[in-house]
Amino acid sequence: MNEKHPSLKALLDQTPIKIMDQEEIKRNIPHRDPFLLVDEVRIIEDGKTCVGIKKVTGEEYFFKGHFPQKPIMPGVLVLESISQAFGGAIMDRVSGGKGLPLFLGIESAKFRGMVVPGDTLQMPVQILRLGKLSRIYAEAYVEGKLCTQAYLTFILGENLHV
Repeated sequence: MNEKHPSLKALLDQTPIKIMDQEEIKRNIPHRDPFLLVDEVRIIEDGKTCVGIKKVTGEEYFFKGHFPQKPIMPGVLVLESISQAFGGAIMDRVSGGKGLPLFLGIESAKFRGMVVPGDTLQMPVQILRLGKLSRIYAEAYVEGKLCTQAYLTFILGENLHV
């Protein structure tokens, strides 16, 4: 897919209508440490746009092997962080907490910069379609610099909450 999408960077400066902390996010998605990769979700426009936040501490499990001498957050985990921000923001809205967004596709992913310990990852998300099949366009920024962008498609799967 070679869609040209306008930048979502302006969402980083928008005032959120709601801020979800990690406890609220965990009510919507089953991810837990060490695989919970989003700290906060700022809802900009309900059901349309949000911004996920991940403070990269350097204590994350993946840094032990990627790479010990020069720790870099794997690009696929940046995409996973975006996915968790999206799921945390919308799952109660879509399924009343009874579903789980599962990757169906990742398209036009581009990795333009590294994410390292000490960075704060800001992930603006635009929801293009919301329902049993959902689609988003998302970007990730560190200090205002674009580091990742992609279209992600999800299918609503069964809830894994115990």
